[in-house]
Amino acid sequence: MRKSNDKVNHLEKNPEEGVLDLIHTVMHQYRSQQFQTLRDGPHDVTHMEWKVLSYFGHHPGATQSDLARKTGRDKAQLARLIKGLRDRGLLDGEADETDRRNTRLTLSDAGQSVQRALQQQARRLNAKAVQGMQQEEQRELLALLNRLKNNLDA
Repeated sequence: MRKSNDKVNHLEKNPEEGVLDLIHTVMHQYRSQQFQTLRDGPHDVTHMEWKVLSYFGHHPGATQSDLARKTGRDKAQLARLIKGLRDRGLLDGEADETDRRNTRLTLSDAGQSVQRALQQQARRLNAKAVQGMQQEEQRELLALLNRLKNNLDA
């Protein structure tokens, strides 16, 4: 326990050394709790499977190639993920009318159900994370995090 307090005291004196570590820890907690909902539910969905489902939920009718360009992931890995999601009934595919070699992918009804479950869990976790914070504090936190993001983008 003492070691943990020493680290906290060190970070309070040198906050620039721990900001991103703390953000990473918070995101790990968030993702862990978020995906527990999916693992314990009717669909056992991994983090990568969720990312694929989320992409096609936000980009209905996109192709595997679109996803590969967006994520930079290996096409063979994505092909296996997509096949598995289609086999489980979470993604639907339809041949592209202009190029029959491409398949346009959309969430199935079951895929939409998984997406809704994760969105509901995300809302609950967001509320839990900011519990006890005033709206002004939440706005300030968002502004500070946006500043961090912009600094890293520059």
